[in-house]
Amino acid sequence: MGSGHATLALRADWQRQLKRAHDELGMKHVRFHGLLCDDMGTLIAEGDTLFYSFFNADTVFDFLLSIGMRPFVELSFMPSALASGGQLVFHYGANVSPPKDYAAWAVLIRKLVQHWVERYGLEEVRQWFFEVWNEPNLTAFGTGNQAEYFELYKYTVSAIKGVDAHLRVGGPATAANAWVEDFLAYCRANQLVADFVTTHHYPTDAFGKPGDDTEAQLSASSRSVLREETRAVRKQAGTLPVYYTEWCTSSNPRDPMHDDPYAAAFIVKTIMEAQGLVQGYSYWTFSDIFEENYFPSVPFHGGFGLLNIHGIAKPSYRAFEMLHNLGDRLVPVMGAHATLDAWIVTGPQSATLVLTNFALPRHPIALETVSFRLTGFDTCAKAVVRRIDLDHANAKRHWEQMGEPEYLNAQQIAVLDEASKLISEPLNLTNEAGVITMQIDMPPQAVATIALHR
Repeated sequence: MGSGHATLALRADWQRQLKRAHDELGMKHVRFHGLLCDDMGTLIAEGDTLFYSFFNADTVFDFLLSIGMRPFVELSFMPSALASGGQLVFHYGANVSPPKDYAAWAVLIRKLVQHWVERYGLEEVRQWFFEVWNEPNLTAFGTGNQAEYFELYKYTVSAIKGVDAHLRVGGPATAANAWVEDFLAYCRANQLVADFVTTHHYPTDAFGKPGDDTEAQLSASSRSVLREETRAVRKQAGTLPVYYTEWCTSSNPRDPMHDDPYAAAFIVKTIMEAQGLVQGYSYWTFSDIFEENYFPSVPFHGGFGLLNIHGIAKPSYRAFEMLHNLGDRLVPVMGAHATLDAWIVTGPQSATLVLTNFALPRHPIALETVSFRLTGFDTCAKAVVRRIDLDHANAKRHWEQMGEPEYLNAQQIAVLDEASKLISEPLNLTNEAGVITMQIDMPPQAVATIALHR
């Protein structure tokens, strides 16, 4: 999963939330911007003298390894000492200019990676991912010049492979599924290795008209747009692994729907539809401890995170919790509906029915009563349902009923944390001659899982 800015990983609350997401959701890697920015101290110039200091980066990676996680290393942004210009982004002033000397950039990358190999061991670092830059096709993160990015990739991959040929490097880390074919063609033409393909997408990409708000953008999208885009990138990548290193319900950093059950339904549907298409699918982001624009104090402000600034789980967090507890084999489901989707996932001693009732904003959606018939599971002893909807696992609604306080005390945090939890309840079923039947109501923008225990 994603995070915002490398220095945040030095915060105690960020570390607590990350460990929780690892323990409860099974998160394996984390990716963030700005590992090479001046505020991390990775490379600083005093006069004509360059000083390399990897202490802060080591502190972050030491923590990740201590909790059983690994970095997905985004090599960004440009240290001021190497920058060709003064183009800055975000409130922390990340320099996104190309290097004035590509050879000097390569020296930095080689020194950094060699240091990590010496510190953590080659066997460990071979399990990391090195991704070159972030969204180079956007002028917000550089010039948007493809040739300049390819030059940066050439120097970067050569530096890393010069340390060890088995270290994994990839790109193009683009927004909106861009440049994948051109990137791979460039690598082939220049005998450069690309161990994997990375790109990003959001359902708001290139939909609607200029100036549209998020709801208008989404209403012009389609319910399965990310699946269709992923299929296209999967085809372009050939046999290479594909990692989406950013995706979310929208690209708006202050989208109220990020905090609502809508996000949970979108997440479950999207991930279930991505099965077999990608090797990694990194949600942006795991926490509202995030500061690209500014660091907010409002508990539910529409941030990207699965957890809010206090560590209270949003419906989106609970969606990943539901997914993490599933089995490992999909079973076909018959039936079709305009807003309802259903999957069955089996494990050694149970099967779980996964349901979403999801529609994009401004599209018709209503309460639906869903009936099921299941065959071949005649030893079922009980069914247990867990829900995410307006009335279940929805801390934001309780916060609104509190009067939307901007600053929470310990008691309020405890109440909201309790309101965020998934509740397991029995569901009535009938079992006649090996055919199980059951029925459940699905409100709009809802998720439910029904666990059938043998």
